[in-house]
Amino acid sequence: MSGGTDEVRFTTRGPLGLITMTRPKALNALTLGMIRAMAPQLAAWAADPAIAAVVIEGEGDRAFCAGGDVRAVWDAGRQGEHKAGQAGLLTADFFREEYQLNRQIQSFPKPYVALIDGITMGGGVGLSVHGLVRLATERTLFAMPETAIGLFPDVGGSYFLPRLPGGLGLYLALTGARLKATDCLYSGIATHYAPAAELPRVMDALEGCDWREGAIGLRTALRGVTEYPVEAGTLAGLRPAIDRCFKGKDSVEAVLAALEAEGSAWATETLGLLAKRSPTSLRVSLEQLKRGATLAFDDCMTMEYRLAQHAMRPGSDFYEGIRAVLVDKDHAPKWNPARLADVTPTLVDAYFAPLGQADLSFG
Repeated sequence: MSGGTDEVRFTTRGPLGLITMTRPKALNALTLGMIRAMAPQLAAWAADPAIAAVVIEGEGDRAFCAGGDVRAVWDAGRQGEHKAGQAGLLTADFFREEYQLNRQIQSFPKPYVALIDGITMGGGVGLSVHGLVRLATERTLFAMPETAIGLFPDVGGSYFLPRLPGGLGLYLALTGARLKATDCLYSGIATHYAPAAELPRVMDALEGCDWREGAIGLRTALRGVTEYPVEAGTLAGLRPAIDRCFKGKDSVEAVLAALEAEGSAWATETLGLLAKRSPTSLRVSLEQLKRGATLAFDDCMTMEYRLAQHAMRPGSDFYEGIRAVLVDKDHAPKWNPARLADVTPTLVDAYFAPLGQADLSFG
């Protein structure tokens, strides 16, 4: 069986449903069309007794999925007046349907396996991190870089980031730090590792798995084709400092003060990174993770939709961030407000305000 669109392909291999994102030149960036193709296919495979598990991959050797197609959302937001939650507007539809797909993956009733070979950022994280198996390779490059474009770590970031060990979640959320395979395993973002050259053997093992044994059969199949990366990671060595500077901090100022007190080369570099991020995004993201730590997954997604819709309003940092990073590429955004001290509690609270009938719900 095969099907799909020119952006995503659906095939079957024995008991496996296989999703292949087919935009390698665009680093498999996630479009609304891809979301609208994936959602019904996942529903069909969930109900199909012949399908035991779903595997998702990206075409090419550079990226699993480098994120959502935020340039298209940026274009749509600039061309028309945004109204929170209004159907038919890309600024509303993209985030609503993407988050619904994230929830569909998180609650999928069969094993969901993501082969995160290559760049895995933003929207690509949402397509992978909520699944049962996240298999990294030596080409994996993970990040949640949203504070650099005036957004916040979405696609379920409010749920999975505060549940990472120690201060890792807040560190990744605020800085957008990039992780390779060893650090993805250390943090729990990845569950398995195999060299990219061995991915055909991984697929063969999954196809030949004894699915009658459920998760035990899956673990057995993966044990024979996965290993631990040779490459050394950095997070384990930085972990004490990350915890001192990020764990339990209830304000951005507290993070900055801890980094200044730390005084190491890593702390200085991290301070430099944070100085370039949107001050509004830093405050909103910290508050998002504080709230998300105590919320159920569905409630996190409802909260994130409120944040996204507020971030789409005209004049927000999102439009300046995309201009600076993806359009003009001058990497010199002019944030508004430009100073952390000018991002007031009232401004932050507005991001979390309910949307009434436009709120995201799952029925």
